[in-house]
Amino acid sequence: MEQPKLLLHTYFRSSCSARVRTAAHYKGIPLEYSYIHLLSSQQLSEEYKLRNPSASVPTLSFTTSSGQSVTIRQSIPILEFFEEYFPNTPRLLPPPSQPTERVKVRELVNIIASDLQPVTNLRVLRGVKKLSGGREEAPGEWAKEWMTRGLEAYDKVAEGYAGKYSVGDEVSMADVVLAPAVEGALRYGVDLEGVKTVKRVYENVRGLEAFRKGDWRHQGDTPVEFRVQDEQECSTGGL
Repeated sequence: MEQPKLLLHTYFRSSCSARVRTAAHYKGIPLEYSYIHLLSSQQLSEEYKLRNPSASVPTLSFTTSSGQSVTIRQSIPILEFFEEYFPNTPRLLPPPSQPTERVKVRELVNIIASDLQPVTNLRVLRGVKKLSGGREEAPGEWAKEWMTRGLEAYDKVAEGYAGKYSVGDEVSMADVVLAPAVEGALRYGVDLEGVKTVKRVYENVRGLEAFRKGDWRHQGDTPVEFRVQDEQECSTGGL
């Protein structure tokens, strides 16, 4: 099957975009990037909303060898598409012959993608600030609480599934979704000591090349000051 040219609309801080970037690096799938600055509300432009009516990232666009234009507007369908369209790349789901292992991965994926992320994304945090009467601390307090709850749920379920990674000893889609969620949680001061399985899995994946290349510190639209910060963190071994 001929490799289509894949264009990913992304933002460096977007955890949903990081899922796709990490999976693509892990599988060796080349992407081209279009940077959508969420804080500048570029996602709200009429041009972008024609591409993605949800006004969110990521969005993956490509044209098949037969000339069909395809747009995928949510991160989990993009990850599933990678699994199906590029079957000869490293798996992020166990094989179909292991349905119970596949559902473990999907269960953990959805704790993050359905329970944690939607209530802590940018549009919700902006709404929280507005409802609080403009109190500056309100979005951070909200994010910390709900990220903590989500990671606690993930941790409890993963206790029974995890080996080196979230499900056994092979990297899976669950890890790809977990890592950026943890990085976002650390930004808001969530203490990982209370989620020891999450912490252990995150420490195991964060050193993998695909996860490093996919994270928010290593993107073409990452501000210089954050890249410098990353170099300092790596030199001191900090999170």
